Amino acid sequence: MKTSSELRAALTSIDRKSYGAYKDIQGTYRFQNYILVIDHVQGDPFASPSRLHVEIAGNTAGFPGHLYDTVSKRIALQDYLTRIFGRQINTLQRKSAGSSGSGKSGVIYVSRCGQEILERSCCQINPEDGSLLMRLEVGFPAFGRSINASALIKILFDLLPVCITKGLLYQNLNTRELLDVEALCEDQEYIRSELKKQNLSAFVQNGAILPRASGISDRPLKDAIPFISPPSMEITLNLPHKGSVRGMGIPRGIILIVGGGFHGKSTLLRALEMCVYNHIAGDGREYVITDNAALKLRSEDSRYISNTDISLFINNLPGKEDTGKFSTLNASGSTSQAANVVEGMESGACLFLIDEDTSATNFMIRDELMQSVVSDEEEPITPFVGRVSDLYVKSGISSIIVAGSSGSYFHVADHIIQMKEYHPLDITSLAREKAASWPPFRTRSSSFATPSYARYPKTVSLLQGDRTKCKVYGMDSIQINKEEINMRYLEQLADIEQLWALAHLLVYAAKRFMNGKRTLIEIVDLLEQQMDSHGLASLADGRCLNANLSRPRRQEIFACFNRCNDITFL
Repeated sequence: MKTSSELRAALTSIDRKSYGAYKDIQGTYRFQNYILVIDHVQGDPFASPSRLHVEIAGNTAGFPGHLYDTVSKRIALQDYLTRIFGRQINTLQRKSAGSSGSGKSGVIYVSRCGQEILERSCCQINPEDGSLLMRLEVGFPAFGRSINASALIKILFDLLPVCITKGLLYQNLNTRELLDVEALCEDQEYIRSELKKQNLSAFVQNGAILPRASGISDRPLKDAIPFISPPSMEITLNLPHKGSVRGMGIPRGIILIVGGGFHGKSTLLRALEMCVYNHIAGDGREYVITDNAALKLRSEDSRYISNTDISLFINNLPGKEDTGKFSTLNASGSTSQAANVVEGMESGACLFLIDEDTSATNFMIRDELMQSVVSDEEEPITPFVGRVSDLYVKSGISSIIVAGSSGSYFHVADHIIQMKEYHPLDITSLAREKAASWPPFRTRSSSFATPSYARYPKTVSLLQGDRTKCKVYGMDSIQINKEEINMRYLEQLADIEQLWALAHLLVYAAKRFMNGKRTLIEIVDLLEQQMDSHGLASLADGRCLNANLSRPRRQEIFACFNRCNDITFL
């Protein structure tokens, strides 16, 4: 290991040389309170920034063990440190002048956290000794294509040490804020444990702010109407730190959310689908908690499906196609949503979240008049309304369904909530009384049978030679070499870094597991074990395609693999 003095001398010696000479400084250097590792040096000023990481010993970082003695508290602390370190970087960069130059000169990048608290590769605390690792990216400065060593010396020897001292050492941080982060995490995890104990799918705190600022901002909407539970569904939870909290406990079973347009139905559903993650203080949804295995379902015209058993919903297709092993390159709305349900069951989802606005109508309902005109024998689709009760009773999967135009689910719903000007009303008794005069959906005679999950993925040409190129296009898609995977309809993905992690997971699995000998369930189990035991960064397999990763849920891992056209399921 070299010293910081040797790094300074090396930089001075290559000043004004060709940009490629920066490669000479790649390596490990000891500073006073930390170790700086230059992992990868960019090829030119216009390439992706160089990757570095900082290692701080546990006794230097100084964080008390109670702040990270559980997985959830460790993730919350890492999230907090990433935010604080990023703020320090931004503050000092704004004050700094002289780091500019060609290309990405002087750019310093740390993962930018949103409203959700996610496990990220950029910040890691070792639970055994409290040591800390922080990853960042730096655009090595240049004059044209010549090295600007003095600017990089300023970044590495002036700016970065201040950020580390002020943002990553316990003695210099706000102790009250750290304790608040720990307390909020413990309260959120307590609510999650109470969901299971009290047989609930979700909890929505009274006073929660559910509407977001805009379609492009996930911050809370100013002057929004606070959520207040209907009295009949209100419960009290005694949290370890905040104390008594009241709010709506949403029971397991079949829950219907109805109401007029623009009255808050989809806003409530959106909050529930994103609160599978914990949220930061001040988000407005920090005490809104949904079972973390909940899955948002929708139709996806034209999606790829391979060897999926959709016979629970679709049978007797023209041409006698086997829906027990259904495959298509161009799914319809109904077949795509049927596949999404079955693949969600395969992933271990315990709650389905559905909005009629993004669903295939013929998959969701079939009214009495249509049944009388087109007989069951002529209709291959068994709509979701005919299966939703069995999904709960026989498979333990609850459903929360937003409906604004059809009352077909009134007969099967356990609880019916009407949203009126963003206020929820329990109208279960009224709706049942009204529904009694209308005939219920007549379920076809075929019995409920758990779909087959014996699907063995095999990749054809996902990996090409020794070099694998990965790209992520916003929240829309992943590209691995020439294979592009459409991700835009996976609405519970919260961060672009989750898509990067999914790209890594695909490459990692393709190299090791996808040979047609393991089921997808077995492969995802192995991937989760790898992340649990060795962290997200271990997915890079010795070379970082992208160091900034956020952990996706099990449900999104399944969804990503199922949408990859290069994977054939045997």
